[in-house]
Amino acid sequence: MTKTFLARLTAVAAPFVLALGLGSAPQLAGAQTPAAPQAAASAAAATSAPVAVPEKPAAPVAAPAATAKVDNPYGVGALWSQSDAVAKAVLAILAIMSMGSWYVIVTKLLEQMRMGRQARAVDNEFWNAGTVQAGTARLAEGSPFRFIADAGMQATQKHDGLRGKVDFADFVDLCIHRATERVQRRLGNGMSLLATVGSTAPFVGLFGTVWGIYHALTAIGVAGQASIDKVAGPVGEALIMTAIGLAVAVPAVLGYNWLLRRNITVMDDVREFSGELHSVILAGSAAA
Repeated sequence: MTKTFLARLTAVAAPFVLALGLGSAPQLAGAQTPAAPQAAASAAAATSAPVAVPEKPAAPVAAPAATAKVDNPYGVGALWSQSDAVAKAVLAILAIMSMGSWYVIVTKLLEQMRMGRQARAVDNEFWNAGTVQAGTARLAEGSPFRFIADAGMQATQKHDGLRGKVDFADFVDLCIHRATERVQRRLGNGMSLLATVGSTAPFVGLFGTVWGIYHALTAIGVAGQASIDKVAGPVGEALIMTAIGLAVAVPAVLGYNWLLRRNITVMDDVREFSGELHSVILAGSAAA
C-alpha cells in the first residue's frame, strides 16, 4: 500500500517540478549573461592594451680602428738601412752612373739644339757677307762655324816657311779639316760615358744580385732551415739590385743611339760649311 501511494504521489508531483525548473532557467541565464560581456570586454581590453616590451640597451658603436702605417721591410729604404757596405757601394755606383748618363743626355741635347740654331745663322749671316772676314765677325762667339772660319783665315796667313812648300789648296784643306775634326770630337764628348754605362750597369746590378743571394744562403745556413723570413729580405735585395741596374742601363743605351743619330745630322751641316768655306777661300786667293 505504501509503495503504491508513493508511486502515485510521484506521478502527480512530476509535472509541477518540471514546470518550476523551466521557469527558473531563464532567470539563471539572465543572471549569468551580464558576466559574459564583462569578461569579453576585459579580454578585449587586455588584447588592445600595448604590451610593454623592455628596450634592449643600444650596442656600443665600435670606434674605427686606427690604421697604423706599416713600413715595408723589403723596400728600397730598408735595403739601404739594412744592407752592408758592399751593397751600399753597389747602390752608390749605380746612382752615380744614372746621374752621369742623364747629365750627358741633357747637355748634349742642348748643345745639338744650339748648333742647329747656329747653322741657320750661318745661312742668314755668313754667306751674305762681302768677305770671309766680315762673315766670320757676324758669327757668335764660341760657335763651331766661327772656329772653322777662323782656322781657314789663319791658314791663309800661316802659309809661309816650311808650310809654304805645301800646296796652298792642300794646306787650307788641312787646316779646315783639322778644325772640323776638333768640332766632331767635342760634339762626341760624353758619348763614351753613355756607352760605358749602358754596357756595364746591368753587370753591376747583377753583382748586387749575386751578393743578395749569397746573404740569403748565409741566412739559411745560420738558421738551419729555409724559412720565408730568412730568405725574403736577401732575395728582395737581389731583385731590387737587378731592377736598378736595368733602370740605369736602358736610358743610357737609348740616349746613346738617339744622340749619335743627331750628331750625324749636325756634323753634316758642319762639313758642308767646311767644304764651301774651302772653295770660297781658294776663289778669293785666286782672285787676289
